[in-house]
Amino acid sequence: MHVKRVAGALGAEILGINLVDPLAEDMQVEIRQLLNEHEVLFFRDQPIEPTQQRDLAGIFGPLQTHPAYGTVDGLPEVMVLESTKEKPSKIEVWHSDMTFRQHPPSVTVLRGIVIPEVGGDTLFSSMTTAYNTLSTGMQQYLEGLVAVHDFTQGFKESLAEPGGRERLADAVAANPPVRHPVIQTHPETGKKVLFVNALFTSHIEGLPPLESAEVLRFLYAHAALPEHTCRFNWRPDSIVMWDNRSTHHKPVNDFFPATRRLNRVVSEGDMPY
Repeated sequence: MHVKRVAGALGAEILGINLVDPLAEDMQVEIRQLLNEHEVLFFRDQPIEPTQQRDLAGIFGPLQTHPAYGTVDGLPEVMVLESTKEKPSKIEVWHSDMTFRQHPPSVTVLRGIVIPEVGGDTLFSSMTTAYNTLSTGMQQYLEGLVAVHDFTQGFKESLAEPGGRERLADAVAANPPVRHPVIQTHPETGKKVLFVNALFTSHIEGLPPLESAEVLRFLYAHAALPEHTCRFNWRPDSIVMWDNRSTHHKPVNDFFPATRRLNRVVSEGDMPY
């Protein structure tokens, strides 16, 4: 196995490994260590089946489902993320997956199924690096603050569609707003991470609305600085694993009228709050 870093802040391509076959225990440990070190791992030419993708994600813990996405038949843990000309992706901003839950996913495993000939890349950003490059004064200011994350904010476009509120009524009821510390300590690395995102974070508790909005605007811009990021160009049977606790990601929706379809599996969250 060969590890090739792809950017200064985060990201590594893993060569010479076969994910089709179950990973031996020592290899599972090594993959977890690499993920802790690089935060996002890229694999090419891995023609795994949905059940194998489910089992691969399972090495990081129990699996979660999602209230708003379709899934592979018979496999509720394997979500289908499809963007077409008729139904384009509505997610355009940097985010962490499912932070509207009290325990957002720890690790996401995403596989490319149908990939546009041009476009459709995914950007990733390190929230570890984003925290480390804040001024000491800003770090101290943010320490102890709590932000609210809201399902209805992240899915506001879907809720605004005709019949959208009725279609997502159960998901809204099952996912009331939750509170997460703005600065968290990663449970495996012990490093501090910035934990707010433009998709689901509605406001910071205890701050006047204008101050909350301006602090969040600054943090989102800071987190997305190019020196905090890397970029992945998809091909069919590419697999990406990322640490949802310490990264943001953003799809680049520049491929229409082509179609992009990905399968996603996420592991249960374990942040210590």
